[in-house]
Amino acid sequence: MSKLLDKILSRENMLEAYNQVKSNKGSAGIDGITIEEMDNYLRQNWRLTKERIKQRKYKPQPVLRVEIPKPNGGIRQLGIPTVMDRMIQQAIIQVLTPICEPHFSDTSYGFRPNRSCEKAIMKLLEYLNDGYEWIVDIDLEKFFDTVPQDRLMSLVHNIIEDGDTESLIRKYLHSGVIINGQRHKTLVGTPQGGKLSPLLSNIMLNELDKELEKRGLRFVRYADDCVITVGSEAAAKRVMYSVSRFIEKRLGLKVNITKTKITRPRELKYLGFGFWKSSAGWKSRPHQDSV
Repeated sequence: MSKLLDKILSRENMLEAYNQVKSNKGSAGIDGITIEEMDNYLRQNWRLTKERIKQRKYKPQPVLRVEIPKPNGGIRQLGIPTVMDRMIQQAIIQVLTPICEPHFSDTSYGFRPNRSCEKAIMKLLEYLNDGYEWIVDIDLEKFFDTVPQDRLMSLVHNIIEDGDTESLIRKYLHSGVIINGQRHKTLVGTPQGGKLSPLLSNIMLNELDKELEKRGLRFVRYADDCVITVGSEAAAKRVMYSVSRFIEKRLGLKVNITKTKITRPRELKYLGFGFWKSSAGWKSRPHQDSV
């Protein structure tokens, strides 16, 4: 067993993961084990589970897919992993996050320590007030469901270089989902409802960040919500075309061409905020559609 996996499975790290999962509460997964039943279940099963992980024999349970009605109509799909798998995923990200953080861009704000929507908006306002008032609003189509797994795991390997841990992560990618009692394979995308998905999404989209930085572009990204600011409409058109091409050809992701657009600050809704210009410059406030 590698040193990295040994650290993930250490008593101290697993106890921290256990406490985090317990405090988050949440529903039971496909095995029906609830948070309240977690203590007894772990006493009976953790030792064997840990050995199976060490031997690369552990198989995560499929994620239970449920549909939640949205207040304004429509359906939101929610993935519920088992309590055990939530704890193991939490243990993984506790160890991997400090390893991955130095690789990430300063203008990536989603699902990262000491970062927030508000800080992303402050950075965007900085760009607008510097005169970069043409915005390329990139929309990735069903990002979390369409991530190419082989490409993702290649990027994970570049950072952690640990076969045991990579094997465990790949098993979570392949764990499948249960929809209306039927099991479906997950050959693309990241694990739904689990703690791994946000970290894996940042590893994947860090490739986009690096490309934008290499081009000297000013951008803000929060998970899969990315806006790029430029100084003219002509530049915006060039950037929208070339960046969309990079995303599709190099990353294997799909750009939603009907929602990806060039816009101006007053028409932009980003992370629930709208933008207006005062005598002192551009300001933000909660968007009227978000209030």
